[in-house]
Amino acid sequence: MAKIPLTVVGAEKLRAELQRLKTVDRPSVIAAIAEARSHGDLSENAEYDAAKERQGFIEGRIAEVEAKLANAQVIDPKLIDTDGRCVFGATVELEDRKGGEAVTYQIVGDDEADIKESKISISSPIARALIGKYPGDIAEVQAPGGVREYEILDVRYE
Repeated sequence: MAKIPLTVVGAEKLRAELQRLKTVDRPSVIAAIAEARSHGDLSENAEYDAAKERQGFIEGRIAEVEAKLANAQVIDPKLIDTDGRCVFGATVELEDRKGGEAVTYQIVGDDEADIKESKISISSPIARALIGKYPGDIAEVQAPGGVREYEILDVRYE
């Protein structure tokens, strides 16, 4: 399996989720199954069916998170000689050359991407256009509405 790039914060969030799944969610679903079993006939027991379904989801998510962590490549841009370039994990301030609108994005792994938190996936077109560029450079991004140009104002490593 290919290495999965993660920021330090992203890796910590996955570890915390795994800990919660194993220590809180798994024991609670086991207790719910035991409670539902005590009600008798399992063939017509909706509580039992729901608890078993939830258990399957939790076990599947535990396996998924463990696999991601096992294949994770945790990258801290502060520890890399970036020379001011745009790299994975960097926070980039951009200005749309057409509209003049300023935006700030952090380039993160696919699992960490959340546009509401201004985190964009390394595999997104805009992140691919930014990688390797310096402040003052122009990044051309192929968008559904045509090519958009962004000027890189600042690159930070937080």
